[in-house]
Amino acid sequence: MDINIPFYKMSKAQKTQLYMDNLTVIFNPQALFSDGTAFYRNPSEPDCFEEVHLRFRTGRENVDEVILVFDEQRYTMQKVANDKMFDYYEYTVKLGDSRVEYYFEVHSGHMVCYFNSVGVCSSVENYYNFSITPSFQTPDWAKGAIIYQIFVDRFYNGDRSNDVETDEYFYIGEGTHKNSDWMKYPREMDVREFYGGDIAGVMQKLDYLQDLGVEAIYLNPIFVSPSNHKYDIQDYDYIDPHFGRIVKNDGENLQRDENGNLIIHDPEHPNKDATRYICRVTDKENLEASNQLFIEFVEEVHRRGMKVILDGVFNHCGSFNKWLDRECIYEDAPGYEKGAFVSKDSPYRTFFKFREDTWPYNVNYDGWWGHDTLPKLNYEESPKLYEYIMRIARKWVSPPYNVDGWRLDVAADLGQTAEYNHHFWHEFRRNVKEANPNAIVLAEHYGDPTEWLKGDQWDTVMNYDAFMEPLTWFLTGVEKHSDEYRGDLIGNADAFFGSMRHYMTRFNTQSLQVAMNELSNHDHSRFLTRTNHQVGRISSRGADAANEGVNKNLFRMAVLMQMTWPGAPTIYYGDEAGLCGWTDPDSRRAYPWGHEDEELIQYHKELIRIHKEHQVLRTGSILFLFGEYQCISYGRFDDNEHIVVAINISQDTRHMEIPVWRLGVTQPTRMARVILTDAGGFSIETKVYQVQSGKLILDCPPETAVLVKDIGNLS
Repeated sequence: MDINIPFYKMSKAQKTQLYMDNLTVIFNPQALFSDGTAFYRNPSEPDCFEEVHLRFRTGRENVDEVILVFDEQRYTMQKVANDKMFDYYEYTVKLGDSRVEYYFEVHSGHMVCYFNSVGVCSSVENYYNFSITPSFQTPDWAKGAIIYQIFVDRFYNGDRSNDVETDEYFYIGEGTHKNSDWMKYPREMDVREFYGGDIAGVMQKLDYLQDLGVEAIYLNPIFVSPSNHKYDIQDYDYIDPHFGRIVKNDGENLQRDENGNLIIHDPEHPNKDATRYICRVTDKENLEASNQLFIEFVEEVHRRGMKVILDGVFNHCGSFNKWLDRECIYEDAPGYEKGAFVSKDSPYRTFFKFREDTWPYNVNYDGWWGHDTLPKLNYEESPKLYEYIMRIARKWVSPPYNVDGWRLDVAADLGQTAEYNHHFWHEFRRNVKEANPNAIVLAEHYGDPTEWLKGDQWDTVMNYDAFMEPLTWFLTGVEKHSDEYRGDLIGNADAFFGSMRHYMTRFNTQSLQVAMNELSNHDHSRFLTRTNHQVGRISSRGADAANEGVNKNLFRMAVLMQMTWPGAPTIYYGDEAGLCGWTDPDSRRAYPWGHEDEELIQYHKELIRIHKEHQVLRTGSILFLFGEYQCISYGRFDDNEHIVVAINISQDTRHMEIPVWRLGVTQPTRMARVILTDAGGFSIETKVYQVQSGKLILDCPPETAVLVKDIGNLS
């Protein structure tokens, strides 16, 4: 018996056969559905004490009773509507001011089953209950937004006068290096190598980003910092003048002798000689001019209808930080207090945890993961530090800067205890949302984010577990750092859907819709490199090997999935232009201006256009429809639109009978191909398919991904 046939369409003989086959299975479980989208939960993001209409779908005349188990109370749902395929049951609940959980209990003859966030179950599993957190709303602009991540030093050099100069200062054992070859690959030790990208460069490329279809720009850290990555912040109050504007440029760089060795007069504090750097990053004229440039930048981005997200590094700062001042940069600079490294009487002493009383120049402080260049911030023992960072949280999302949110670096590591971590992020959210209710609070996080996504801390996370990881394993078999290869996971539909189904339940719907869905980023290998199925790093394989044996079509398949999966598709700069690279630092290659893969850029434009034209891809439901070895299909749907994606990564043509009736596609009807990618390239040529007996019949050619949409009934 084909259980894909809706029960109401079965003949009397078929129904009788079902009873004979198994008296406890008399209905079609694939017809059951509910989730947290607006059609099934209205309003989808309710306020405290508001009424919520919960809806549940069954097959037409297919069940006897649906019971809503809400906050441990049982309510019989009422059938309120039907269509050709489904009945819809509804019940209205009244919220309080705290989080509640619910699931559905379905009765059909002797059969009882349950439905929760993973679908149909034979028993109650509280771990997967649906939940509602009253007054938890995520910004509407971020739901399904096209985000573009920029590692600023490597994007575009718009102002050469602010470039970090060779030997401008000393960092981690050597002087800085100004790279003169934009296309040169990063070195294995890359943190003090600078290509010159800056805010002016991003501004000059806004036409490109706008034409691409970008809706929000996420910038890796841009505050004063000695490294190119700037996760070692020196001053949270100012944009780094090397990214901003330098209007005062006094002083000198470090000098070298005739043998090429740096001349260091004070080996313990070599940057006391870096007088040009000290002027550039401590002089208020440079700092204020840089902040003013950033104001102009955000205003221009907003004028174009885009948003800006900043990177907040609040777990640790840098050894150059003015509060610590291990490099003695601020020790003699006018207008600054003594740093906690320099003086026991520093007003910032409590900002860090010192293990020994060895002032002046106390090196015995806690570093994040033991790194003395990344001193851990000591919030529990410093109310002043806590208040300072809360002011920073408000400052940058408020006028005159008006940024649209924070991405939070290593957010789960902040603080000394889990209890304090949750307290801090609760207060951080409160401060940000009071200053700018439409700002997003988005955290870097690996693992289960549930405890932070209950409406009082983060809005969402960088989506490694419920997007990047399962997709990477399925398409390439390569782990996101290119450190491991698992051939058994390539094309493993069960592993893919199982991982996605599990990890997506760790999000509330409003968190999932704004989750940052990336294929690559600054901490992992480029996805295009992963398509070569190779394990390696720049240190073991060399940079050139990251370009070898890559499969652009496999990458295009990944982009198609990225643009059709729930969440905010986030493009790591240069991915759309064909940039390769092993994991950090090789993934931080410069954008290949003048050497772009124009076909890939055009492909991104087409998919971004499609994504933006269909609201269902931003806020619609998702169903996994078909899964065999190396072949999958899923659908996005709401009460207005139905879209199907089919992926075949095998070397053979695969026959797929996709049960689109589960999306609500009525019969007779047609579906039309919107975009296709295969080994020969991509096409937006339309092809029309007919739906037969509730199924979309596809003979999917080798190595092909296709997106089709419902275009209406046959006449």
